[in-house]
Amino acid sequence: MESHISATQAARTLSDVLNRVYYRREVFIVERGGQPVCRIEPAGPPRCTAGSLAELLRTGPKPDAEFWNDLERITASQLPAPETQW
Repeated sequence: MESHISATQAARTLSDVLNRVYYRREVFIVERGGQPVCRIEPAGPPRCTAGSLAELLRTGPKPDAEFWNDLERITASQLPAPETQW
């Protein structure tokens, strides 16, 4: 079920809105001037974890030698980064 609330109402009752989203799995459409601005809904499971990214990088296709040569050529042609006060 979706509930439409104004941005002002969402700001004033944010704690209650978050509790309803978390505990009741409710969805809110926040509106400003009657126009939808955003949707507040329960967070789903992560789409990509660090482990799944590492596995993808480990098992994915590897660049060929020509790519590495191009990369080295491009890197060598870059100007050095300016020194900063940090």
